[in-house]
Amino acid sequence: MKIVFQKTSGLTDKPTHYCPGCTHGVIHRLVAEVLEEMGVLEDTVGVASVGCSVLSYEYFNCDMTQAAHGRAPAVATGVKRVLPDRMVFTYQGDGDLASIGISEVIHAAARGENITVIFVNNAIYGMTGGQMAPTSLIGQKTATTPYGRDVSVHGSPIKVCEMISVLDGAAYIERVSTHDVPHIQKAKKAIRRAFETQKRGGGFSMVEILSTCPTNWGLDPAESLEWVRDNMVPVYPLGVYKNKATGNL
Repeated sequence: MKIVFQKTSGLTDKPTHYCPGCTHGVIHRLVAEVLEEMGVLEDTVGVASVGCSVLSYEYFNCDMTQAAHGRAPAVATGVKRVLPDRMVFTYQGDGDLASIGISEVIHAAARGENITVIFVNNAIYGMTGGQMAPTSLIGQKTATTPYGRDVSVHGSPIKVCEMISVLDGAAYIERVSTHDVPHIQKAKKAIRRAFETQKRGGGFSMVEILSTCPTNWGLDPAESLEWVRDNMVPVYPLGVYKNKATGNL
């Protein structure tokens, strides 16, 4: 009988702890499939961050290590410099990367570290109870902005792709989304291009992935996908922000 679908060997058999409707699981699968299809699982080291994805080391079927909050790019830098033949990636949420870890990712990109960052942006702190994140939208109600994010008090959302893409060391920067199947397929292609950038020694690569948080948004899974499409995509435009390989600088 012809096999039409099967679980990727890039993931373990352990059930994930993510809430129903959270697209972390989808993103895990995309990363795992790409690593498997590229034939680099045995030569990959992933760096888990702090946040909802803190247990990602239990789900990816490759060597993994845990970083302190926000420090995944620094850990990945050390791993890659000691083991330059390995494929090294970080898996980080917006609270981890865009808040406490923002300096780490900026300087890793500025140095042109040959690592890949998978940046999951759901516009809120998930694990800690739904507080405002640096990426929360203007007017968005959270546990710490019950009346909505106010620009005069909290400033504007940080657009990480736009910021990182201007750094000379950044080689490949793209923003994608997981709100429907066509965009999930595009996200997988972006993840592959990022890892291919690293494989050829191109320098720092990052894929920002717009994701859902139904629990802290107070929406059901279907509504949360629509919220990404209708609210996040207009604020965080999708596309390639930098690709040195094609001359898109």
